[in-house]
This record gives sequence, structure tokens and C-alpha cells, in this order.
Amino acid sequence: MPRRSAPSIREPEAVPACPLCLRPIPPGVPQSRHHLIPKLRGGKGGETVLLHQVCHSTTHRTLSETELARNYATVEALRAHTELRRFFDWVAKRPPGWKGKVR
Repeated sequence: MPRRSAPSIREPEAVPACPLCLRPIPPGVPQSRHHLIPKLRGGKGGETVLLHQVCHSTTHRTLSETELARNYATVEALRAHTELRRFFDWVAKRPPGWKGKVR
């Protein structure tokens, strides 16, 4: 008698986490890729990170492309910025699916 193979069990896909606010980014929540060095400042094809759209928009609303390229080209540097850190700490208390108002 042929042996039956065990039914394949699919591992649930891991939900990515926003490296800025550290909340999960569930499917269906607005999200975008952030170029750590802005494309206009030589970052085309460079490293990107997946962020909540609200975290991404706040980052670009707070810092210029030049500031991002020169001083904030890492997740650690972005998280260390005083104004952004206050926002990320605040938004971290919101549910993972919270979208906020992106302006």
C-alpha cells in the first residue's frame, strides 16, 4: 500500500513590523517603502524599509530630503530624532491597524 504524504501545513506568513514605531503592519493597512537615502539624493536602488504610511508621511513632513540623506540614513538615526521619537512613541500606543490622518 502506498504511503500517504502528510498534508502540507502552511506556516502563516509573518506580519512585518514597522521599524520606526515597532507596531505590526497587518495586511490592508496603508504602508509604503522608505528609501533610507532619498532617490533624489542618490538613493535610487538603495536600501528601503517597509513603514506604516503614517510613519512615512510624518518622517518626510518633519525632515527635508537633504537632512534625510546627510543625517538620517538609518532607522536608528530616524528613531533618535527628538520630534520623530515623540511621534513614534505616541503612535506605538495605537492599535496595529490605526491609520491616523495622513496629510
